[in-house]
Amino acid sequence: MGAQWKVKHKEAAANAKGKIFGKLVKEITIAARNGADVATNAHLRLVVEQAKKASMPRETLERAIKKGSGQLGETVQYHRVTYEGFAPHQVPLIVECVTDNINRTVAEIRVAFRKGQLGASGSVAWDFNHVGMIEAAPDSPDADPEMAAIEAGAQDFEPGEDGATLFITEPADLDAVQKALPEQGFTVLSAKLGYQPKNPVSGLTDEQMAEVEAFLEGLDNHDDVQDMFVGLAG
Repeated sequence: MGAQWKVKHKEAAANAKGKIFGKLVKEITIAARNGADVATNAHLRLVVEQAKKASMPRETLERAIKKGSGQLGETVQYHRVTYEGFAPHQVPLIVECVTDNINRTVAEIRVAFRKGQLGASGSVAWDFNHVGMIEAAPDSPDADPEMAAIEAGAQDFEPGEDGATLFITEPADLDAVQKALPEQGFTVLSAKLGYQPKNPVSGLTDEQMAEVEAFLEGLDNHDDVQDMFVGLAG
């Protein structure tokens, strides 16, 4: 599973698109605090591209940008909060949340961790590398991910889902690499900052894996959970 865990078949759920849009709206709102112009706001540009690829309605996208940049006069403030801990069987986990009520979120995350172990800040982060993550699909069978990584300035790459490649970058290089990859024959599907485990856990039994999956799915269903990064091999 590597750097990022995804709920199996969650895209098939009836509310999957609504959940994706909800997370993207929060991310756009936060990014737009630093300006509504995607030409000068790299974070906003990345999230807007993801929103377009997810087929977010234009009206929803534009409203989120205006809301975040203060053009609508609304006062809702989203905060990014990171939690660290362990899923069952000591699988390290970093959970990123976006919330308008930190006290509510931390209380609910504590409950969600009842079958795991919620740790203090820094208790798990040391076992992860903070990196840029770019998921990109080859434009042709001849596209070479290793050469693309070298030419675009990525630090590493690994197989992604459905034939895509996950390119790993230094955090500061994320925007530059995702701009360079199309010239190397890859279409960028998503780009963001995340965490890559240094020592992913392996060797769990099927029963243990089922427990971990159930725990992670419960967390993922929380409205404030934006992303999860799990130290789990496979």
